[in-house]
Amino acid sequence: MSIKTITYKKLKWGIAGCGRFAETTFIPSLNVVHKSKLNALFSNNKSRAKSLAEKFGLPNYYNNYDEFLNSDIDCVYVSSANHHHHAQVIKAAEAGKHILCEKPLALNSAQALEMVKACEKNKVQFAVNYVHRFHPLVVKAKEIINGQMIGKLVTINLSFNVDFPPDNNFRFIKSQSGGGALRDVGTHIIDLMRFIGGEIENIQGVVDNVIYKSEVDDFAAAIVKFKDAGYGYLNVSFNNKRAFNRIEILGHKGAISIEKVIAARQVPAKLTILLEGEAKKAFRKRGNKQVYLLRSVQESFLKNEVPLITGRDGYINMKLMEELENNGK
Repeated sequence: MSIKTITYKKLKWGIAGCGRFAETTFIPSLNVVHKSKLNALFSNNKSRAKSLAEKFGLPNYYNNYDEFLNSDIDCVYVSSANHHHHAQVIKAAEAGKHILCEKPLALNSAQALEMVKACEKNKVQFAVNYVHRFHPLVVKAKEIINGQMIGKLVTINLSFNVDFPPDNNFRFIKSQSGGGALRDVGTHIIDLMRFIGGEIENIQGVVDNVIYKSEVDDFAAAIVKFKDAGYGYLNVSFNNKRAFNRIEILGHKGAISIEKVIAARQVPAKLTILLEGEAKKAFRKRGNKQVYLLRSVQESFLKNEVPLITGRDGYINMKLMEELENNGK
């Protein structure tokens, strides 16, 4: 099925998966994006779909995915558990809907590639919800790097550490999540690595359980080699009650740090710039990363143009995570 440029006054969204993130973050963010409108919800649990629909004043909710796709929607946000992404994205593509999928893209890279090819075959746009790329201070840091203000990149240091003890959440069931801290928060960090430093040609490290024992990892750390720059260091975990979670970028002629972007909400982020021969500069900016991403994705869907973060990005990130898992255990 081919897709034409959408000419409706508002982009009509459907959400597949009624989890906590959809309820507390995605829907409130979508409600402030002026050219978008939420029209339908899908959940395998109909009472959950009904409850969320009533909360947000939506008349349309379903526990039949085909009926959901046939409702009055232009695009789908796939917010379900990881093991549902593959089938739901492919069906949405075949129904001619543009798609924003939650990360990680799938359970493995083979599924991810099938999803990408299904969207290409059906000529629908396919984006991934990697929100950190869209914070204004991350965008500014990228502009500084591209402008060669700090010289050639030497190292990028990224961390994303939270405390998430094992419970009955799908993230701790390997058949439903694909993995733990690396798959859940590490995928954000690998995507940020690629956004800031460019493509990665090698990744080596460890994937382990340091504090919590479960089916999935609670810790991962790695060193990456960029194709056209230096190196990157990352660590992610589900086992840390207090962490700095900052971005540090070192170039030949200067350095950049960004604080309170990762694992921080409703607080201003801080960008610090050190340049050769200049005084230290610091900037603070409050920004809703989800809203910025939605505005960008909305524009690409309305114009039927390739989004800034594509399904192929999700596929590449999945391949890198698998490489780390295979050599890190």
